[in-house]
Amino acid sequence: MQGRGVAAAAARAARALALASLVGLALAACERPRPLDYSGPLSDWPEYGRDKGGLRFSPLTQITPANVGDLRVAWTYHHGDVSDGSDGTSRTSFNATPIVVDGALYFCTGFNRVIALEPETGRELWTFDPKTKLRKLEGPYPRTCRGVAYWPGAKTGDTRACHARVFTGTIDSELIALDARSGEPCADFGVGGRVALREGIGAAPPWEYYVTSPPLVVGDVVVVGALVSDNLRADAPSGVVRAFDARSGKLVWAFDPVPPDALAAAGASRARYRPGTANVWSILSADPELGLVFVPTGNAAPDYWAANRAGLDAYSSSVIALRADTGAIAWTFQTVHHDVWDYDVPAQPIAFDLRTPNGSVPAIAQVTKMGHVFVLDRRTGEPLFPVEERAVPQTDVPGEITSPTQPFPTHPRPIHPMRLTPDDAWGFTRFDRGACAKEIAKYRSDGIFTPPSLRGSIEFPGPAGGPNWGGAVIDPVAQVMYVNQMRVPAVVQLIPRDEYERIKDSGQWSYPNELYPMKGTPYAVRRGPLLSPLGAPCSAPPWGTLAKLDLSSGEILWESVLGTTRDQAPFPIWLHLGAPNLGGALATAGGLVFIGATTDKFLRAFDAQSGREIWTQRLPYTANATPIAYRLRPDGKEFVVVAAGGHGWSQPGDALMAFALP
Repeated sequence: MQGRGVAAAAARAARALALASLVGLALAACERPRPLDYSGPLSDWPEYGRDKGGLRFSPLTQITPANVGDLRVAWTYHHGDVSDGSDGTSRTSFNATPIVVDGALYFCTGFNRVIALEPETGRELWTFDPKTKLRKLEGPYPRTCRGVAYWPGAKTGDTRACHARVFTGTIDSELIALDARSGEPCADFGVGGRVALREGIGAAPPWEYYVTSPPLVVGDVVVVGALVSDNLRADAPSGVVRAFDARSGKLVWAFDPVPPDALAAAGASRARYRPGTANVWSILSADPELGLVFVPTGNAAPDYWAANRAGLDAYSSSVIALRADTGAIAWTFQTVHHDVWDYDVPAQPIAFDLRTPNGSVPAIAQVTKMGHVFVLDRRTGEPLFPVEERAVPQTDVPGEITSPTQPFPTHPRPIHPMRLTPDDAWGFTRFDRGACAKEIAKYRSDGIFTPPSLRGSIEFPGPAGGPNWGGAVIDPVAQVMYVNQMRVPAVVQLIPRDEYERIKDSGQWSYPNELYPMKGTPYAVRRGPLLSPLGAPCSAPPWGTLAKLDLSSGEILWESVLGTTRDQAPFPIWLHLGAPNLGGALATAGGLVFIGATTDKFLRAFDAQSGREIWTQRLPYTANATPIAYRLRPDGKEFVVVAAGGHGWSQPGDALMAFALP
């Protein structure tokens, strides 16, 4: 009996030891990195939106929902161009989207330095400092540079200096051409590698007109627009878009957005480029086969008073197709008539092929601040789905003019709420909810397109959107769109000129509560977010979302909360309520959507099928940029790279971060 008991005990111990060994092996296997799949496709990222049409979709498949949890920081590069404004320079915002082409990664900083890195290691290859003269910006804008452009030259294998070029625009209003291999200025481009962009613009302070978005290369021309500071004066600098020869820097064409009737009315006294026209501050796209450049326009000046624009807003808040060789207008489509809401078109037009029962149609998808998505035939600008002209609220301000109707897309349907009433007020407590309801009741609030008023009007979506310059992503295979947006209401109020003169120097207005003079009109304008006494938006959460839209059916397939209150609210009020967001998303064929953008310091990955947030990475700064992905060698890894460098609402930084599987 005793021997059998000992034997049984020994057997039990052996089984337990074997089981423990198996568990240990299983745990070790879980901790061990999964084998990487090297059979998938390769891809670089040669354009701001990966292709000239701006899809921002990568065909890479190595990183998937099954292994995204294994992502680790592969390398980090700190460029050092950071300012919080205390040193006499302007606050910086590092939200560049790099490009990866011909074995190098290129990006720009808020100080307009251009830097080339080795894409797989982050090792610095070269840097170029334009030594910009403008150090301090007026108004709320931080110094920013969203990206650069690449020109491959005419012949492959050419090793001469400046055969391949990197183009960048600067805060000093210059277009600069650099040797892609060395970073040295191309001496045959303009004067010493530079073309001055202020020529023909007229007198304006340096900070009122400069370049923030990347140039666009189409064939052998480089196309560029510029930011024009909002709401300062009716005769603001021109919104001209120009194309320059990629080799010589000579002006090829200029699109001055002045309708023929307004041009005739101006007579012979007009400047070379007409002041006050709609500017093009956001990102351009193109269809090289059709020979078209797609231009998203802002507002004619100023944003909140339209009575004296004299027809100049005919091309504002529009997407315009220009002939790449001549700059002539091929077609125009206006998303807002007679815009008095700062609802300029903020995002890159996206070129894709829409599958229909009658075959594939070349299309453009244009996202707007209102949460509207217009899908157009990119050959003609005609809507591919019905667009309805609907009656909207009208102005009650003496002398102002508003359009009786506005265009509403029916497919896809609008993705942002269109009304905010006292009954919609939200708060953490009964106290701040009641305070929000009273605040909303003070103002005019007749739904979307409620015009500015003397008592103050609720603008919802606010002037920052809805969607903004981060734009959208289109998966051309699945025929779906991913788009992020914020849901933060604003108050816009017109201030009579004499009252403005009394309060303009009081110091009571600062970002995000802005006060602008709108010189040349009877009014100034006050605008700012509508917040509760506890500092939260008065609208119900989520305050930031990421949505997936079916472009064939027009349906919203899912909508996920994007962001938390962390880094804006004190611990422990870190709630999953969504966050204001600026920056874009990246989608991959691996079934993932990557996005930073939020006011909290995270990069996130969402499952493209379910919309579930399945991975987060804490960052040193907010990532108000658009991520990219690339895999360059058959035995290489897929990298996801994002700029983490803050924005006007968060700490400025300088980290370019790459993630890969171990």
